[in-house]
Amino acid sequence: MGRAIAPAMVSATPGVPRSSGRPEAVATIATVAHEPATAAEEEYLESLFWLFEAGLPLTGANLARAMQLSAPTVHEMLGRLERDGYVARSPERAIEFTPDGREHAERLVSRHRMIERFLTDVVGVPWDDVHEEAEQLEHAMTPRFEAYVRATVGDAKTCPHGHPIRVGERIDGVPLADCAVGAAVKILRFENEAEDLLHYLKDAGLEPGLEAEIRGNDGETVSLRTPDGEAEVTWSVAETVSVIAEPSPPPRIALPEQLVLGRERYGR
Repeated sequence: MGRAIAPAMVSATPGVPRSSGRPEAVATIATVAHEPATAAEEEYLESLFWLFEAGLPLTGANLARAMQLSAPTVHEMLGRLERDGYVARSPERAIEFTPDGREHAERLVSRHRMIERFLTDVVGVPWDDVHEEAEQLEHAMTPRFEAYVRATVGDAKTCPHGHPIRVGERIDGVPLADCAVGAAVKILRFENEAEDLLHYLKDAGLEPGLEAEIRGNDGETVSLRTPDGEAEVTWSVAETVSVIAEPSPPPRIALPEQLVLGRERYGR
């Protein structure tokens, strides 16, 4: 699934799961899909859900940016999704999931994250390589193999990048870029799963679950003291890292327009 920047959805209480247990529904539309989704349609549904989960408006422009595709290409596919009953568009061209589309998108995203966890924990694929490998498997997985994978990962809560396998259990955080010097932080997840970016984060010594202290933040780089020593990332990369912080900066949705680091494929 081709994706660009995945900003963090934040709440007034960072580190606390959303009380609803599931993201708020954006539509209550009675349309039911009458055609099975193609692999291409599923890529778009996953990308749309990624935007929705991150708190970004579901628009063709945002989807084109996220998937690094042209506006006409995205417009054509949105028309197919609408005809097949997965999305609806308002006169203002805002996109909404139908109930069937929302359910299908949640299932796809959950499956992708589950596969990533399986490949990392069972097969041994490094966490900074696993996103692309999961992309190759998720559309061809049989129900029987999916059941085996789910049983194997057991009670795992997140993918290797910190995203919840049960999509309604996302814990809200704040961008690492906003944290002040001296703050204690715990990394929740990497919002952008572009392979280039994951390699960069791993090389820098960051991973989900890491606890650290902010040692410097000058608007260009953010440095941290970790159990294994000093780590440093650029400020724009720190925009894509969601953390729990104490003291916590004000919550916001990060929109790092400049962050297009993956050469070919981008994370949800």
